[in-house]
Amino acid sequence: MSLENNNINTPPQSGEQPPETPGVQNEKEQRKKKLAELIGSGRNPYENVKFEKDSSSGEIKDGFPENENKTVTAAGRILSRRDMGKANFIDIADSSGRIQCYVKIDDIGEDSFEEFKKWDIGDIIGVRGFVFKTRRGEISIHAKNLILLSKSLLPLPEKFHGLRDTDLRYRQRYVDLIVNPEVKETFIKRSRILSEIRAFLDSKGFIEVETPVLHTLEIGAAARPFITHHNTLDIPMYLRIETELHLKRLIVGGFEKVYEVGRVFRNEGMDIKHNPEFTMVELYQAYTDYHGMMDLAEELYTALARSICGSEVIEYQGVTINMASPWKRLTMAEAVFLHAGVDYYSWETDRDAIREAEERGVKVEGEPTKGNALIAFFEKYVEDKLIQPTFIYDYPVENSPLAKRKKSNPAFTERFEFFIFNREMGNAFSELNDPIDQRARFEKQVSEKTALGIKAEVDEDFINALEYGMPPTGGLGFGVDRLVMLLTDSASIRDVLLFPTMKSIER
Repeated sequence: MSLENNNINTPPQSGEQPPETPGVQNEKEQRKKKLAELIGSGRNPYENVKFEKDSSSGEIKDGFPENENKTVTAAGRILSRRDMGKANFIDIADSSGRIQCYVKIDDIGEDSFEEFKKWDIGDIIGVRGFVFKTRRGEISIHAKNLILLSKSLLPLPEKFHGLRDTDLRYRQRYVDLIVNPEVKETFIKRSRILSEIRAFLDSKGFIEVETPVLHTLEIGAAARPFITHHNTLDIPMYLRIETELHLKRLIVGGFEKVYEVGRVFRNEGMDIKHNPEFTMVELYQAYTDYHGMMDLAEELYTALARSICGSEVIEYQGVTINMASPWKRLTMAEAVFLHAGVDYYSWETDRDAIREAEERGVKVEGEPTKGNALIAFFEKYVEDKLIQPTFIYDYPVENSPLAKRKKSNPAFTERFEFFIFNREMGNAFSELNDPIDQRARFEKQVSEKTALGIKAEVDEDFINALEYGMPPTGGLGFGVDRLVMLLTDSASIRDVLLFPTMKSIER
């Protein structure tokens, strides 16, 4: 099949021909024959081990007109071709975009031109020539030399439909990146966001550290871990569900500001907001509290909106979000009263709380307490109202096992979560540093999980660390993936993970 016909084949309406289809198989066989001919003539493209390029498509375009008539060497993947007989226009794509190349038989020679005519859409080539602007005003490279650097054996999706099948896009991200340039931009922004987070925290005096991914015990936390086995030690091990306890050990050890950008793993459900492995930032600062963490989170997110999106006012899924300070701050009890008309402080007993929940059709999880009732009202009536950035603080002790109790009201903890577009974006505490209280809460958690048939243990070494003394500390954790979703206007977490977890295809 000649190259110039590649772009006019009619693909299925999905825009993707699976490798199993006869059309793709036929195309692959034709390309393999071309490869065999090249190898037989001593021109195996895979033997090219290095190509010295001095310009990218972006640099060539950005440098015009100063670089007009300048000789450049570029490389990229052929994405399209327009055959005009003894002259062709092709578009090649590299990491910074795409650029047109003008290839004429008189410039590269008849033999080279005939070989070039056999190259396919998707092939990776090197080109040397001078920069010019066409009569239509397009900045291009006038080719003087061409070389085939890698042969593409599978055809790319047809250019007008592209790769639109979302399941196939996630499974074959490499093709998605080739044919959908906006996808690459999302991941370039993700890299920038991570760099900006690190720069921000470094500027505040935080030190980046690394803690173990494999743990030797399952602590009594809410999330389910992935379990593996260490052959040499002959013990079960658990992929971490958080980095918190190791980071707080470092605060005990004398570090005052630490953070980790780490992959964590939770053996739970999957949806547009959840993937079994995801990236978290956790940070801890000695001698501050959860109010200090509120200020830090607000400053960081506002700065990220400015640097990544160019404005503190952004658009997400058709909704305008104002990231500028100050953000709204409400206690959980205030938020429930505001949106549900339920006054926590009117409940004199746990039974009063459960009765009102039953009357309102609110299901209370866990023990029938005022705290759990407040949490249930919050989840039903409040979360979906929190569109603009909002801090919800002072959480019941029932669901905050690692947070310090409020001195003024021990039924609550110094904990907050912040919400944007009705999604929880981060979680923070005034960290519990009382080893006696911490042990009691761990033991309660373990008891609850054991009752459900789940193996769990108290982290005795962490209790041991607290017994040496941990200073008053504020801690903050937030998901990088949800943050990237927000700042790139991406609807699903899979859109911001290069290789999201997918169910295996049955064959």
